[in-house]
Amino acid sequence: MNFKKLLVCLLFVLPAIQTWSQGEDQEITFDDIYKKRVFSERGVRGLRSMNDGNHYTVSSGGMIHKYSYRTGEFIDVLFSMDLLDSPTSGNISGYELTQDDSKILLTIGRERIYRHSYRANYYVYDLKDKSSIFLSGNGKQQLGTFSPDGSKVAFVRGNNLFVFDLETKSEQQLTFDGEHNSIINGAPDWVYEEEFAFSQGFEWSPHSRMIAYYRTDETRVRQFSMTTYGELYPESYSFKYPKAGEQNSIVSIHVYNLEDGKDVEMDIGDETDQYIPRIKWTNRSGKLSIMRLNRLQNKLDLLMADAATGESKVVLTDENEYFVKEPSDDLVVYLEDDQHFLFRSEKSGFLHFYLFDMEGNEIGPITQGDWDVIDYLGIDEKRGIMYYTSYEESSLRSTVYGIKLDGTGKKKISETSGWNTAEFSKTFEYYIHTHSSATTPRYITLHNAKGKQISVLEDNARLKENAKIFGLPQKELFTIATSEGVELNAYMYKPKNFTEHGEYPLVMFVYGGPESQNVQDKWGTGTWHYLLLEKGYMVVCVDNRGTDGKGAAFRKSTYMQLGKLEVADQIEAAKYLGSLPYIDASRIGIWGGSYGGYMSSLCMTKGADVFKLGIAISSVTNWRYYDTIYTERFMRTPQENPDGYDHNSPVYYADRLKGKFMLIHGMADDNVHFQNSVDFAEALIQAGKKFEMMFYPDQSHGIYKRGAGTHLRSKMTDFVLENL
Repeated sequence: MNFKKLLVCLLFVLPAIQTWSQGEDQEITFDDIYKKRVFSERGVRGLRSMNDGNHYTVSSGGMIHKYSYRTGEFIDVLFSMDLLDSPTSGNISGYELTQDDSKILLTIGRERIYRHSYRANYYVYDLKDKSSIFLSGNGKQQLGTFSPDGSKVAFVRGNNLFVFDLETKSEQQLTFDGEHNSIINGAPDWVYEEEFAFSQGFEWSPHSRMIAYYRTDETRVRQFSMTTYGELYPESYSFKYPKAGEQNSIVSIHVYNLEDGKDVEMDIGDETDQYIPRIKWTNRSGKLSIMRLNRLQNKLDLLMADAATGESKVVLTDENEYFVKEPSDDLVVYLEDDQHFLFRSEKSGFLHFYLFDMEGNEIGPITQGDWDVIDYLGIDEKRGIMYYTSYEESSLRSTVYGIKLDGTGKKKISETSGWNTAEFSKTFEYYIHTHSSATTPRYITLHNAKGKQISVLEDNARLKENAKIFGLPQKELFTIATSEGVELNAYMYKPKNFTEHGEYPLVMFVYGGPESQNVQDKWGTGTWHYLLLEKGYMVVCVDNRGTDGKGAAFRKSTYMQLGKLEVADQIEAAKYLGSLPYIDASRIGIWGGSYGGYMSSLCMTKGADVFKLGIAISSVTNWRYYDTIYTERFMRTPQENPDGYDHNSPVYYADRLKGKFMLIHGMADDNVHFQNSVDFAEALIQAGKKFEMMFYPDQSHGIYKRGAGTHLRSKMTDFVLENL
């Protein structure tokens, strides 16, 4: 369940920041946060390394600017909207350069479908002859992607795969059986997109002559319907959504050869009740790798397939007692030498990279130790160095390292403690470093390969000045030791004008889902919390068992019983916090969205004697209602584990509710369905419990469109001020 987008929508915004000039400790108001954006943290939007390795681009205000890596200076306007030959409406929401940097594929007028997917108009702009091509007048497309040689663009429209030839300006349809709620070619279904976090279901071969693609038959998947409002007669929108224990789509992998028109199905085994979370071309001609995952998600096979015949063989198997790490784009990385690949595994109890030959023989570990790798940042094959971030220094901190593929020569790239990451140029001669800490907002700098700073791209100076002017309290990191001897990471914000002799109400923010992490040594907690600090509330967040940063055993401790240990940890943390002399134990509230809403609901029922107030947003209230991939990864099926599903569903504890409670949900939430809150509301009604409910028409999981986000925060503010 990729709930992080909801947290971003609820907590963070990025527009321009207004700087104030008044005296110290100015009062923080709702308008300061949501209209004037005085605490919004800035980044660098749309940054891309050009393929020449000497320049990078930044997208802003309908233009793409070109900069020099060597000096950090602005070079030229690479593109602006007025250069298009035909007028268009909408903004640039994405762009891609060909490998020779001669053309730009522009995504304009994006219309969201689900979390990652969208339809848009695509244009190709030729930087040499200053001309543009409108890709298709036959309706908006999905997933426009250049071929490696830059001569064609592949895309999906109407669940079929197409190729547009830029030289002949002709469109070729490759598949013909695509149909809504039936067959999808070249894109994943809802559950694959959401839980395996990808939307593009096709891959160009390195030589541009073939396309490997997903064919997804979702005929047998049961349909879910949502009502959308705004017209005289409300409409029903239906899509295929496999709930825990129900049937999934049947996925097959095909390779289409553009030279001879042949379509060959790859051999992925006889089992259809399985997952194919990624496909990836190797650098060996005609060799496609396919990741195959069993339904329990505790065994992953890496298959090597012959694109011409479809024949395949298993070259590597990774198994785990509970579940393997969620597949991602960098789970397997193929080297340009055609002889080796990198693979990530938790087999040591911690997430690390290993080097294999192309036959699947392990050469050895690249990283090792009692800490997890966080992100793969790239590999400089010329120098034989892999770059990554890890928790090596602390479960709260991210550090950038470079290391040789034999595991020697490790070098720390980021020197400042906190949360660090880096984006490297194509040639690895330069990198853009982003640093943040509990006391420092994002600081983005450009460096050469030796680490020398060339320029500052963003220092968030206005935010730092505003934090000083408004007397914004600093984040304090600490740990809580439970009665079971488990150490939980936490952060605390003390209210403005804090004194040790006060008795302050406490608001706890929770997410707490498997493999997530909220407590990090980085700036911010979410701007809504700043308003609470102004009003005299303390804010605390605790990462319970099941969260990230502490190895596989900690991550997987909640297996088969989601909610049990997590809620026990939150309740125990609240009791500890209530024992502190400056916190009023009778005024502790908790809130969260998505998995955090589920946690808040359980805390208000199972922990009814501890929490006086709760807010649950877009919450799962019964894991039987959530999708197959996420739920079964951690719980197996309801048929296998009925007690695990029922014993930790807040619906079954509705009669325990004591405090002030508010349920909030978007009525067009395709992810965590409104059904969850409706059923919990019915259980509370049957138990004779008083509660409040706020529903948002036609809003999806994030509740952010058409001013709903600001309305939501206003509602939450009033609820806390009136009841805590």
